[in-house]
Amino acid sequence: MEHKPSSLKKASYQDIAELLYGNAKAGVFVTFVAATLLVFGFNTPEIQTEKYTWWGIMSLLMLTRATDALYWHKNENNQQDDGRRAIIRFVTGTLLTAAMWCLYCIYFSQYASIIELACMIIVVSAFAGGAATVLGAHKFTAISYALLLLAPFSIVLMLSSEQYKLILGLLGIIFSFVMVTTAKKSADFTSNAIRLKNENAELVNKMEQKVARRTEKIYQLSNLDPLTGLYNRSAFMHNLEAQLALSIENNKPIALLFVDLDGFKRINDTLGHETGDKVLKKTAARLENLRDEHHLLCRWGGDEFLIAYLGVDQDSAVSYAATVIEEISKDYYFDGNRLSVDATVGIALYPKHASKANELIQLADTAMYYQKKSQPNSVGVFNTEIGLRISRENQLKMGLAEAIEKQQFRMVYQPIVQSTSHKIIAFEALLRWDFNGENVPPDEFITIAEQYGLISDIGTWVLQQSCLAAAGWLALSKEQQPSVSVNVSVLQLHDANFINIVKSALETAQLAAEKLTIEITESIFSHDKEVILNCIKTLQVLGVQVSIDDFGTEYSSLSVIQDLAANTIKIDRSFVNMLDSGGMAIIEAVKQMAVKLDYAVIAEGVETQEQVEQLSALGIEMLQGYYFSKPLEHSHIADYMEYNS
Repeated sequence: MEHKPSSLKKASYQDIAELLYGNAKAGVFVTFVAATLLVFGFNTPEIQTEKYTWWGIMSLLMLTRATDALYWHKNENNQQDDGRRAIIRFVTGTLLTAAMWCLYCIYFSQYASIIELACMIIVVSAFAGGAATVLGAHKFTAISYALLLLAPFSIVLMLSSEQYKLILGLLGIIFSFVMVTTAKKSADFTSNAIRLKNENAELVNKMEQKVARRTEKIYQLSNLDPLTGLYNRSAFMHNLEAQLALSIENNKPIALLFVDLDGFKRINDTLGHETGDKVLKKTAARLENLRDEHHLLCRWGGDEFLIAYLGVDQDSAVSYAATVIEEISKDYYFDGNRLSVDATVGIALYPKHASKANELIQLADTAMYYQKKSQPNSVGVFNTEIGLRISRENQLKMGLAEAIEKQQFRMVYQPIVQSTSHKIIAFEALLRWDFNGENVPPDEFITIAEQYGLISDIGTWVLQQSCLAAAGWLALSKEQQPSVSVNVSVLQLHDANFINIVKSALETAQLAAEKLTIEITESIFSHDKEVILNCIKTLQVLGVQVSIDDFGTEYSSLSVIQDLAANTIKIDRSFVNMLDSGGMAIIEAVKQMAVKLDYAVIAEGVETQEQVEQLSALGIEMLQGYYFSKPLEHSHIADYMEYNS
């Protein structure tokens, strides 16, 4: 009974046959050419007939092998055959070829001239060398071919009495040994490669069905948010763009709702992210309960969700958004805790507001943002006013990028005076921007500069101009030596190069460091305190003064202020305005704290004689406000200092 090879063996036979036959046609052609050149290139009359006979047999053999190669490429390569018969045919033809060469070299070498003998050796050596790789798929053939070509011929040469033949024979034996070793290594490598290839192929084949079963599941997972099970960003965008295309064809509107949770950060910060995740999952489930075939639902990121409501007008979208807020705002119960979050929803409409998916999302986000600032936990629809605000913001952003180059900025300076003598102590540097004939207030453009990464360049320019101005007015009078106070953004303090910027401004202006005061607001303490404190302490080591501006209005922290060791505290104008209705007590408390911490106190926003007298009576060292002077142009500083000398 004939033994049938396994599928792995069968595949290996097929691969071996393919490798062998892959070089067969080239090998046959080169063999025929070499045989022809040797037979017809060297005329040996006494044995020429034998040569022609040998050449005829070799040509017939090459024709047979060429026919076999063509047969393989045209037929057997495409059949489900184990390849064994093809290998046997190839090996038989190859070894017969080697035997023919062996016969030629042994018989005709005794009649050959030195040149012809050299050519024989070169030919068979080249064939033996090539066999190590060309025949590497079949170890027995590769080794046998090299041995048949070289070993018998080399032994015959070694038996010769002529010294040069003896040397050539010895070299041939050595070369045949090298070729056999090389052929064995090459064959082992090829055999292992074939085995590994087919084992891997068999393994892949066994896994195909399992992979096919999982493909659909993997595809679904790649489109879903892992926490909530809703569409993720990429899947939502893909589906929204498809729905927009359909809406264009069918002339149907789409409402895009941008849902942002109010109060979620508090839950994350106080109860931890695990509880926060539970809230998000429950929120997603509530949104899922409100959806139908007209909705696309997505967790956009963090505590933000998107809902595309297909085929509805603005009123229906607003009504649905109110239902969403109502549902989300219901209490959450986890581990015995009752939690509550609210939601603010922004809406943008296709085609009324935008025609592209990313634009629609951006406008809905903008509507949500403005609604959250003005009236959180409600619905806001994108409108012309919001659009104008965005346009205004973009216009100012572009203008700010060129404001320094176009020399649209200028500095004005408001004096800070000693409360009892009204002697000028310092000037606060204030930035003004003339943008196309409009005086844009700092409260509007500074925020935009921070948001779009422009504050560093602007802040550097302000420092440079302020230091130059201070150096100029210090030269006006030996008696009056006021310093300059410059407001600095938290983003500037986070700039690793800020200290060098300050040093450069002082060196360029030839201004002593103690004549520069950096004003910071309490809001910086809501950021990375360690970075801020290190930066400020470095400034103080240089001699730069530090003042806390708008004290008491934002993120006061006595421990941080104590660590900061500022030089002055600036009481916000809101407390000065309330001197007769509670502001006095706050200012008095700040003054007492400042005495304990060895701070000086400045009150800003002073506008009346009565305020001057009350603040002076409290012991407030310095005052600033319109009572003394409005902010002055730099060109008016000299006159003001002379008038107040």
